[in-house]
Amino acid sequence: MGKETIHTDDAPPAAGAYSQATSDGELIFTAGQVALTPEGDSLSDEPIEGQTERALDNLAAVLEAAGSSLDNVLKTTVFLADIDDFEAMNEVYGGYFGSEPPARSAVQVGALPLGMAVEIEAVATRS
Repeated sequence: MGKETIHTDDAPPAAGAYSQATSDGELIFTAGQVALTPEGDSLSDEPIEGQTERALDNLAAVLEAAGSSLDNVLKTTVFLADIDDFEAMNEVYGGYFGSEPPARSAVQVGALPLGMAVEIEAVATRS
């Protein structure tokens, strides 16, 4: 199977030359998700907890559109504008993944798009 692009209206649309996710049939690679509503409204003024919830809700919607779910996530990368937000982000993040969470990297970056505090991307399987 070749490259497949994934799109859902249940997550914010791509704001540039990228897809919400792509797949080779089994593996799914998501674009980074931030605290935008599916309609594109910014939640950048929300605290890190609310931004993390929205980013993970968007991630879940993209994975569902690809025929997957958060249960099938193998690896996430969490980009934080401020590493001091790690504990608060982690508290929310832990509620989205069960007793066998995916592998994860979390790093502080210089800045995130649209003044966001967190961006999360994932690699998942369909099964």
